[in-house]
Amino acid sequence: MTDTTTPPDQERRQAEADIVSRHLPPGYTAEPDAITAEATNTSESTPDVPSSPDPQDSLRLQGGDIHREIFKIGARAKLGQRSATFAHPNVRTSSTSSLFPPRDHISASDQLAPGGFRRQFIQQKRSRVNAATAPVTRDFVSFLALYGNFAGEDLAESEDVSITTTEDEEDAPATETRPLLGRRKSSRRPTSPGNAGTTKSFFTLLKAFIGTGIMFLPKAFKNGGILFSSVTLVTVSLLSCLSFHLLLLCRRRYGGGYGELGSVIGGSRLRSLILTSITLSQIGFVCSGIIFVAQNLRSFLNAVSPGPTIGIGTKSLIAMQLVVLIPLAWIRDISRLGPAAMLADVFIFIGLFYIWYYDISTLATSGLHPSVELFNPRDFTLTVGSAIFTFEGIGLILPIQSSMAEPSKFPRLLYIVMVIVTIIFTSVGALCYATFGYQTRVEIISNYPQTSKLVNAVQFLYSTAVLVGTPVQLFPATRIIENKIFGDRDSGKKSAATKWKKNGFRTAITVLCGLISIVGASDLDKFVALIGAFACVPLVYIYPAFLHYKGVARSPWVKAGDLLLCAIGTGAMVYSTAVTVSTWIRE
Repeated sequence: MTDTTTPPDQERRQAEADIVSRHLPPGYTAEPDAITAEATNTSESTPDVPSSPDPQDSLRLQGGDIHREIFKIGARAKLGQRSATFAHPNVRTSSTSSLFPPRDHISASDQLAPGGFRRQFIQQKRSRVNAATAPVTRDFVSFLALYGNFAGEDLAESEDVSITTTEDEEDAPATETRPLLGRRKSSRRPTSPGNAGTTKSFFTLLKAFIGTGIMFLPKAFKNGGILFSSVTLVTVSLLSCLSFHLLLLCRRRYGGGYGELGSVIGGSRLRSLILTSITLSQIGFVCSGIIFVAQNLRSFLNAVSPGPTIGIGTKSLIAMQLVVLIPLAWIRDISRLGPAAMLADVFIFIGLFYIWYYDISTLATSGLHPSVELFNPRDFTLTVGSAIFTFEGIGLILPIQSSMAEPSKFPRLLYIVMVIVTIIFTSVGALCYATFGYQTRVEIISNYPQTSKLVNAVQFLYSTAVLVGTPVQLFPATRIIENKIFGDRDSGKKSAATKWKKNGFRTAITVLCGLISIVGASDLDKFVALIGAFACVPLVYIYPAFLHYKGVARSPWVKAGDLLLCAIGTGAMVYSTAVTVSTWIRE
């Protein structure tokens, strides 16, 4: 008995065929009918345009032997299950196999076509080529869907690539073997296929969600009450999982990144909205991190200074951070910040372990703080924005999926990580609020005994972790705006003026973040809630639902669910933003 193909597999193959078809000339195919027609009329010259409305065989094109396998992707999507099983059993019987058959495989119909045996010989020879000279990706569909001409979210620095001609090439005589153009030299690493295993992707996802936002949760629990805040976090997590699922469905059908999905499904305006929201959210994360570092460093300096207090205020510490952040913002290759970011992750987890240890031991000996409330009717709206702010990892969902060797396992892995992250977030917020009650501060580490050297060390390390991670968070916003102003081809490699213009722009962006931080430092928890409500809600809830509604959903019930999620997101954004701003102004 032959294996059968499930409807989702057929739908996936059709989606992949649609992606490829957009890059192929119309009127040509690799279907069996076209092959028969070609075989019976081999004397005709190869035309550039089909002479009849019927599909022509792709072998009639120039280089038809080379790109034959690409045309077969669309042909296989149209085959019936039984014929597909007999024609390509290796493709249908293995869920983990590539879209292409083995390199040395050629069907009987292809052997009957002109040049069939020679084509098989070339394929067998090509299969023995060293892996170093193999294509970048084994799957051409993945190449088109992930890289191709989808440059909407290509934030790599354009000036890292230049075309240069060596002295030997300039002095060499003009011969047929001399290249017309200079060799392309690049400081970028060559793009490689996804090879990350499940374990590596698991920890990458974990680090993507656990960042600065977790430190704002204790004050969020104080604003909403321990019961309401816990329910809010779980609800936000469930809705985020649903939105991630919708975004992945859009990605599976259309390919590309977040902005490219908006462009393909909703047009250039939607893409601009998505990139604008990404920019605003990243700038908000940077500003909140700068404020957090300034306030924690101030508490640290007060704790370790010999006098009662130190005469350095929060605004001065924000300005001092800019001295460090401006040179780091000039770095073109973000991979150079990798060691610092990894060290920051270590410091963050050290801080979390200390928080768990102290809170659990304190609650075990002293019990729940008497001022703990189940629900706080005065400031509960701030909890919603802070909870959404905490789940800040949507920008890394699609890149992490692309990095996996088996992307099909990503959804299940994502849901497992979301469960773990929700438990971590809820435990940190609830334990801290249960320990300190109404005394819970925004910079939660300041609640711990300031006379303890261990607390001082954790405070300093955590502040350092957030500080060195700030340039990484600022990088996407900087590159998005740079591409808009300078264009993605305006390179500072060839022009010193362009390079220093970009340096000046990055300096201005960093200084702007510092000025925003000075304004937001007056009330950090409200600033965090505002960023979460205004910038993060559209990215997490509104755009994915709208993309799914317009590009994927077919059932009326599914479309109604998408519209409902859009309405919930819009309502939460407007209401939380308005209440946060009015509360901030009133106080």
